[in-house]
Amino acid sequence: MTSETFLRAIDLTAVPADVFDEAYEADTQYVPWPKAYGGDMVAQAAAAMMRSVDADRQLHSMHSYFMRPVDVGSTVRYEVERLRDGRGYSTRTVRGFQNGKAVYAAMGSFQVPEDGPDFQPQAPAAVDPQSLRSAAQVLERTAGPAAEYWAAGRSFDMRHIPGPVYIALEGAPVPQQAIWIKAFDSLPDGPDPRATADLHRTALAYVCDYTILEPLLRVHGLHWSSPGLATASLDHSMWFHRDGRADEWVLYAQDAVSGQSNRGLATGRFFDRQGRLLATVAQEGMIRVAS
Repeated sequence: MTSETFLRAIDLTAVPADVFDEAYEADTQYVPWPKAYGGDMVAQAAAAMMRSVDADRQLHSMHSYFMRPVDVGSTVRYEVERLRDGRGYSTRTVRGFQNGKAVYAAMGSFQVPEDGPDFQPQAPAAVDPQSLRSAAQVLERTAGPAAEYWAAGRSFDMRHIPGPVYIALEGAPVPQQAIWIKAFDSLPDGPDPRATADLHRTALAYVCDYTILEPLLRVHGLHWSSPGLATASLDHSMWFHRDGRADEWVLYAQDAVSGQSNRGLATGRFFDRQGRLLATVAQEGMIRVAS
């Protein structure tokens, strides 16, 4: 179990731009389902936008739409447009294309860090991650491509509170859960502190989509193996508050906000072991169960 899947996902190749200012290509990673993982696109788009700004500013928010399913193992082309560069803020748009069709779109905002008042909510109480079962331990008696992928194929160790929702609902059907998350091994440091911080922000952007819809499954008594279940990410927003490391344990506290019309909205917050709020996520997804 290594972090190579994540690092391959954000290995961008610069290519000539057709219409906008910069262009990059990246490959989606293996998943045992018909469509690629949405976190590939979020992290790849974030990495592409980060390459387009000066080193004095960092990504503080991005907002995404997933427009079409993306093929597993395919190459996605990201076109970055430099909308604005001010003294304190920069704005970018990025569009992802596969086979000549738009599949993904996002906007991102970057800020030159400033000194100012600091506030955040208190981190929720949670049991120590070492006392929880890893996905590999949960699924050690379960065979099949999905179980193998959940156990070892996602670059990150994920440990659920109150319990996972892989093949059964463990824990009460309540509208919240939390997950301790850490990269399987150390992520490489960049050539400077800003590059290192950008890599770890990209890692949070990559990993956040794996589980953000699970509180909505949980509240309805569902799990990923429920017969007839179909899900898809529709749109996604993320705000980055403080620098942290994704190769150290972070707590991803999640809440189901609303479910209706086969859509659901969930939110999540990433806290480090010291209780510092690193990032906030909001995502809407399609959730359908065949009758």
